[in-house]
Amino acid sequence: MDHERDDAPRELPRFALGPVTGLASALALALTALSGRYGYHRDELYFLAAGDRPAWGYVDQPPLTPLLARAATTLFGDSPAALRVPATLAFAASVVVVALVARELGGSRAAQVLAAGLAGVSAQPLAVGHLMSTASFDLLAWLVVCWFTLRLLRTGDGRWWLPIGLCVGAGLLNKYLVALLVVALLASVLAVGPRRVLRSPWLLAGAGAALAVAAPGLWWQAAHDWPQLTVAEGIGKEDGTGNRLLFLPEQLIYLSPLFLPVWVAGWLRLWRDPALRRARAAAVAYPLLCVLVLALGGKGYYVVPLLLVLLAAGCEPAVDRLRRRGRTWPVAAAGTAVALAVAINAVVTLPVLPRSALTVPNALNKGQGEQVGWRSLADAAARGWSAVPARERSRAVVLAQNYGEAGALDRYGPARGLPRPYSGHMSYADWGPPPDSADGPVLLVRQEDAHGIERYFTGCRQVARVDNGHGVENEEQGAAVVLCAGTARPWSRLWPSLRHYY
Repeated sequence: MDHERDDAPRELPRFALGPVTGLASALALALTALSGRYGYHRDELYFLAAGDRPAWGYVDQPPLTPLLARAATTLFGDSPAALRVPATLAFAASVVVVALVARELGGSRAAQVLAAGLAGVSAQPLAVGHLMSTASFDLLAWLVVCWFTLRLLRTGDGRWWLPIGLCVGAGLLNKYLVALLVVALLASVLAVGPRRVLRSPWLLAGAGAALAVAAPGLWWQAAHDWPQLTVAEGIGKEDGTGNRLLFLPEQLIYLSPLFLPVWVAGWLRLWRDPALRRARAAAVAYPLLCVLVLALGGKGYYVVPLLLVLLAAGCEPAVDRLRRRGRTWPVAAAGTAVALAVAINAVVTLPVLPRSALTVPNALNKGQGEQVGWRSLADAAARGWSAVPARERSRAVVLAQNYGEAGALDRYGPARGLPRPYSGHMSYADWGPPPDSADGPVLLVRQEDAHGIERYFTGCRQVARVDNGHGVENEEQGAAVVLCAGTARPWSRLWPSLRHYY
């Protein structure tokens, strides 16, 4: 039954603008101070390469993140710290939006500051705030959509569909996952109300705005036979079982296990509190989105934005409980728990340790290890290139197995005398193949156990090996540099067999 009354929307507490923005700024400064301690992540190298080849879309992503990567390096310089400026700004904005969500749900100024603080030290927001990734901007887009949707539900003003649609369109220019959020929210409102917002003519205006903003990326995907669906299918097949097995424990660690009581209290508050009955759809949307992600074999972090909404909802009862107890020790215990969460999350997600001490955090967050060793890979490739006879180098090709390797060679290869690298992975395949006239030696850079690629070439022998020098285990540690005499077929005929999406 749709419990809809004609009562006026509730008044909201005053926004804690100063404390929240001050906290967000302090966290952003901390991330900025750490931005340059390690190197580029493999995905960042790919975004740099894509940004140098601007398009309305790519095999595995829309155009926004590569465009921002190019803008960041143009404006701020050619370094990991410069590249990560947009991600850090998106992180700070996300912290502020979480506080605004808490306010939208009736949270006092203290609850708003607590929501901003807990969100800002949570593991997943820190991880995507440190690195330039599609997830960095996806988090912000989802949170803004949730904030606007809660405002729509509270006020009943259908005009909020227009900014919701614009934000969804911007999210679709960055990553198509925001469509799952739209499905979950619409289904939840249909299930528990207030359904009258679905009858507003502004809903169609919002949908039109979303499609208009997202049109360039969607057009590119349609013109290229929707390769994003092939990529998503590959993720589901390769990682789907593991993603499903890890989904539940990941819900505990993507914020912090110590924050579990807060977001559980938030879910209960959204479901039970009569004052928040118009926001009940947010309580339904989280488990519904979990079901959708599990069915698709997606990654557990996809649902983190809704977890942050629950966290924001739980901060008001958390503040009330501490106030009611009126004792020093509960406050001290809560402060100790937050400090412990900060320490653990910082070590796991941020470059606070020496590279040689990454064994434990890298086991929990592989993104740490993926920021180490790319110069070493380029050095190994240069050693392999030196084995190519000088008279044959004009016809030789450097071929990388994946976009991380190709991106590293794009970034660090020219200074080492290496030619442009090619790869059949993701959109690198669209930027090839080598010309058929390049019928000389082939220098392969491949992961240690990826021997299968050598069947496409003749006379192959290993000439170098990658060692990052820190003992950090990542996908390229121990990678082989293999020199082959040539190709088994011309590149134009060989390229379809070398193309791979995952």
